Amino acid sequence: MSIANSIRQSMEKGSWIRQMFEAGARLKAEHGSENVFDFSLGNPILEPPEEVHVKLRQLLENPEPGMHRYMPNAGFAETREYVAGVMQDETGHPFESEDVVMCVGAGGGLNVVFKALLEPGDEVLALAPFFVEYGAYAQNHGGCLKTAQTTAEFQPDLNSIEVSLSERIKIVIINSPNNPTGAVYSQETLDKLGQLLLHKEKEFGHPIYLVSDDIYRYLVFDGLTNCNAFLSYPNSILVNSHSKDLGLPGERIGYIAIHPDIIEREELRAALVLCNRILGFVNAPAMMQKILPLLGNARVDISVYERSRDKIMSMITDLGFEAVKPQGAFYIFPKSPDSDDVAFVKRAQQENILLVPGTGFGGPGHFRISLCCTQETIENSRPGFVRLAEHYGL
Repeated sequence: MSIANSIRQSMEKGSWIRQMFEAGARLKAEHGSENVFDFSLGNPILEPPEEVHVKLRQLLENPEPGMHRYMPNAGFAETREYVAGVMQDETGHPFESEDVVMCVGAGGGLNVVFKALLEPGDEVLALAPFFVEYGAYAQNHGGCLKTAQTTAEFQPDLNSIEVSLSERIKIVIINSPNNPTGAVYSQETLDKLGQLLLHKEKEFGHPIYLVSDDIYRYLVFDGLTNCNAFLSYPNSILVNSHSKDLGLPGERIGYIAIHPDIIEREELRAALVLCNRILGFVNAPAMMQKILPLLGNARVDISVYERSRDKIMSMITDLGFEAVKPQGAFYIFPKSPDSDDVAFVKRAQQENILLVPGTGFGGPGHFRISLCCTQETIENSRPGFVRLAEHYGL
C-alpha cells in the first residue's frame, strides 16, 4: 500500500464515523431527506447576518485595488488591529496587532499553533470528551494527545488534570462552550486551572501553553458569560473562527491571538506567522478579512439554537433519557441507554434518526445530538425517540 501507515491507522480508527455517515446517506436515499431526522452535524443552519451581505456587496461594487492579491502572511494590518482591539476591550490587556495572526478557520489556526510549539514526543492534554480532530492535529506535528477527565457535569476536573500533567505536556487545550457537551466553563474554574498550570510550570521548569479553542465563544445560553483564558493565565493562546457566530463555516475566516505577557512573545509571533505560511494556510480569505472590522457586534440569532436545545431536552428527558443541560454551543450529550453507544446509534438509525456516538469524542456511553436542525425535524423525530425509549425500557 502506498499511503502512510499513520494515515491508514487513522482511517481504521475513524471507520465508525464513515459508517455512520454512509448509513445516513443511504437512509436519505431510501426514504427521502424529509423522512430522516439528522442530528449528526454541527453545521450552522442560520444564514449570516444581513450586515455580512451588505458589506460584501459594497466591497464588490467598490473594489479596493489589489485586494485579491497576496497580503502579509499574518493578514491585513487593519484586520489584525481590529481583532487586537476586540481582545483588549474584552480583557483590558494591551494587545497589539502583532499579537494576532489571521488564519484559515479554527482548524487551520490550531494546526499553526501546534506546529509552532510542539517538538516530536511532546504531549497535548485535552479534557474528555473533546473535539474528535484534536488527536490528529497533535499527531500532524509530532505530538501525542493525552486526556484528563471532566466531572459529571462535563466541567474541568482539576484533580484529574493535575494527575495527568507531566513534564512532556507542552499544551493544555480547552474548548468552552464545548463540543460535544455544550458545557460552559466559569472564569473561576479557569482561574484555578491557571494557578495549577503556573505551579506545574515551576515544577517542570518549562512553559505549559493553555490553548483555548474558542470557536463557540459567543454561542452561550441562559444569559451566562463565557470564560476567557486571557484573564486567567499569561501563557495562553486563543484560536477562534467566525464559522458559528456569523454562520460562515464555508468561508474559513479565523484568527490566533496570543496573550501580551506570554513567554518569548516576539519569537512566538514570528513562529506563528512562519507556520501559517509553510503549512499552506496563507492567506486567510481576503474579502472576509476586509469586511470583518466593518461588522461590529453582528451575530446570528443564538436564541434559535437555544429554543432547539429546550425543545430537544424537554422531549428526551420526558422519555427517560439522561442528559446534562448544555449551556452553549450546538450540542446535547446524553447518556446512551445501551452501554455500547455505537450500537445505540445504529439502533436509532432504524428509526431514521441520525446521531453520533460519544466514543469518537472520548466520551463512551454517550451520544451527541446536534442543535443544527429545524423545529419540524425535532417534532417529527418524536415518534422515533418514543420507540427508542420503549425499546430500552426507559
